[in-house]
Amino acid sequence: MFALFLLQLCYNPCTMKSGEIKVLEYQLPIKIEENPEGGFTAVSPVWSDCYAQGDSIDEVVNEITSVAASLIELYKEEDLDIPLKEKASKKSDFNIPVLVSQ
Repeated sequence: MFALFLLQLCYNPCTMKSGEIKVLEYQLPIKIEENPEGGFTAVSPVWSDCYAQGDSIDEVVNEITSVAASLIELYKEEDLDIPLKEKASKKSDFNIPVLVSQ
């Protein structure tokens, strides 16, 4: 069993003028597979460094989101190319996916 999701990540590199926030949004495609020994693994088909494990789908989605956010920060610090589509925004209202396994 596997599922393919597209997560939307928000990364806030800095606060600009008073009250103005610059946020970068990324879309992270992920594939979730159930492990035979239990739990789940999530991998990104476009970013080989981005993967995670969890006991439930909810946990693995949270874990890979956290991994991706950490990788974005690291890649920016090391001046590496991030293999995700980036969308800059100066707004403070966002739509974020909330995934719940059934």
